[in-house]
Amino acid sequence: MLIKKLHEIRASDRNVTDKGWESSRLLLAEDGMGFSFHVTTLHAGGEWTFHYRHHVEAVFVLNGKGSVEDLATGERHALSAGTLYALDQHDQHTLRAESELVTVCVFNPPVTGSEIHDESGAYLPAVLAS
Repeated sequence: MLIKKLHEIRASDRNVTDKGWESSRLLLAEDGMGFSFHVTTLHAGGEWTFHYRHHVEAVFVLNGKGSVEDLATGERHALSAGTLYALDQHDQHTLRAESELVTVCVFNPPVTGSEIHDESGAYLPAVLAS
């Protein structure tokens, strides 16, 4: 059984920050669960384009307001507490935070924790990231 505490993760190297967001990675590939589990906070007014070509991701909004745009179709979906979106087709998307957005994210395959977004907004597959 694994027990993780958010406040401990936030004080460790599993807490990753980048341009306008912070991700507390409670479960990573090394934990052996087959997925990674993150609490991610996106700062108000931010806009990010991501394209997880090597991962699928599910995102559940705990708090805040924003939108996610599918760049293949141009469809824009409102995000608020209680909304889930899943990038089941490796969807290139733009995420916008109208207010601070607090989300829970699950990645498959799991991330190692050392990934950085490349120029396309993707993480490299875990075997290439290490």
